[in-house]
Amino acid sequence: MRPTSIRLRPSHSNFRKWYSTIPNPSSRKGVRQLVIGSILSFGALTSFYLFFPDASRGAPTIKHGKLSPSHFTPCTITSSEPCGPYARLITLSVPTKLLPNPDEQRFPSIWSVFIKDDDIQVERPYTPLEGVDVEGRMSFWIKKYEHGEVGRWLHSKKVGDEIEIRAPLQTWLWKDDNVWDEVVMISGGSGIAPFYQLFHEIISRGVSSRTRFTLLHSSRSPSELPPSKILQRLSSFASENPERFRFRVFVDTLDSEEKQKMQLNVGRINKTALLSNLKEQSTSSKWLRWPYSRPVEAKVDVRKTLFLVCGPEPMVAAISGPYGRNFSQGPVGGVLARLGATSSQVYKL
Repeated sequence: MRPTSIRLRPSHSNFRKWYSTIPNPSSRKGVRQLVIGSILSFGALTSFYLFFPDASRGAPTIKHGKLSPSHFTPCTITSSEPCGPYARLITLSVPTKLLPNPDEQRFPSIWSVFIKDDDIQVERPYTPLEGVDVEGRMSFWIKKYEHGEVGRWLHSKKVGDEIEIRAPLQTWLWKDDNVWDEVVMISGGSGIAPFYQLFHEIISRGVSSRTRFTLLHSSRSPSELPPSKILQRLSSFASENPERFRFRVFVDTLDSEEKQKMQLNVGRINKTALLSNLKEQSTSSKWLRWPYSRPVEAKVDVRKTLFLVCGPEPMVAAISGPYGRNFSQGPVGGVLARLGATSSQVYKL
């Protein structure tokens, strides 16, 4: 998931007051005053933007309040295991008495938790892989990036340490209204987390009886793949329910032994790979044959297909077009645009 941050900005009345004090530029002295004033004003506004606290930083910490997106709740790290060269499986536990009431625990189908780094007072969203269980446990697959302050901070924490979270915050809501024949989820890196949450909460439980799902995941190398228990569960369910769920894993490179052992696809998720998996679902065979005519290759109709994309920004841009301004959805581009998908069929998490 992409990071979310909300910053307070100066009011328009402040700008009007500042504008009214601009000197007359007709004289040399006025020009000098105008230049100096502009520099000082720019510096002040830049400092305001960089150092004024985020709105989220003003959210209070309520130690005995139930889990809520409006305030921070203390929780404890109960497990932290290495998983690959730059990732860890981290489990947080919220006291059961702080969980919402049973009739309020129907969280959105894809939701996130905001974790606050107390050292620098910054928060970032992370997706619990299997939601929250009755014991208040939430598991996260968290990668450590060079410029990821909160991720590096979490990697430094030990079992028993206390951190603060606020949740749940809805990322995307699944509606089983029979609008879509297919839902294709495309992920890269830790972007698989929201789709695994959807798998755990919706797909594996047979909540939707009509829609078919496909999950295409990409990692740079086998060592950077998601935890094995996640891959095994997805693969097993796909093998047992091929009419309902398909799962494909792609890596940039690997040797022949790894390919045979892990059944991986070499290469990135491009138009050819996506089209191939859509064909497998859309037609029973690669060719449509008519009497006394040459074989005609089956065409893919994506009008009843929903595409969900989550991963690093370069991957998202290549598959579905870049995010818009301030991480809005932006127009559909990339591979999905060439397949004919529209903005109503594509959602970038």
